[in-house]
Amino acid sequence: MNWTAIKAIYLFEMARFFRTLAQSLISPVLSTSLYFVVFGAAIGSRIQEIEGVSYGAFIVPGLIMLSVITQAISNASFGIYFPKFIGTIYELLSAPVNFLEIVAGYVGAAATKALFIGVIILITAFFFVDVQIAHPLAMVAFLLLTCLSFALLGFIIGIWAGNFEQLQLVPLLVVTPLVFLGGSFYSISMLPPVWQTISYFNPVVYLISGFRWAFFGTADVPIALSLVAIAGFTSLCLLVIGWIFKTGWRIRQ
Repeated sequence: MNWTAIKAIYLFEMARFFRTLAQSLISPVLSTSLYFVVFGAAIGSRIQEIEGVSYGAFIVPGLIMLSVITQAISNASFGIYFPKFIGTIYELLSAPVNFLEIVAGYVGAAATKALFIGVIILITAFFFVDVQIAHPLAMVAFLLLTCLSFALLGFIIGIWAGNFEQLQLVPLLVVTPLVFLGGSFYSISMLPPVWQTISYFNPVVYLISGFRWAFFGTADVPIALSLVAIAGFTSLCLLVIGWIFKTGWRIRQ
């Protein structure tokens, strides 16, 4: 494993993150603060508790997942797309590094950025609501796995995208709706039986449910099923990336 190459890619991507700190960090934190004000104060005054948890605290895991997922995808997709756009990816492909080292550098940086934002949003939440974390180690594990898996998805999107419009297509039209419909602001048990059944086909439900269990000890689906779902999703993304580099799809074509 060429650790020097991984470090070079990782540090380059992290430097870009800190150069655009206002856009990369302040913007998602302000957006999340508005969610706390609107949903936590306005709606929370009408919905006192869900499953024994105050509504303001109940939405914290969902808001963190929303920000982490979108940021992981955005950073990873742009990170690999931009070298494609300006043509420097061919220099990277001709360098003495394999695809695992390229993926580790770009995905590792994107996951770190998403994790950093998730932690900042969690700290921000303490200023608005009283949040208790029942299983802190599980919370960290779910957060790390989510950052990693969706950074891998973003890497795939960045390779697939042919222009900047396509780069935003999947996050805006697919991922964000799935997160909103995945129980970010409500419990699946509050839905009618038919819609509960439909919700179980949404993979984001398992992520948010497992993450919420780490906070409050309650979940919409069994915690083991949530772990299997995120492990399967991560494995699928790794297989797709391996196939992309093996065939050169959208890279050498």
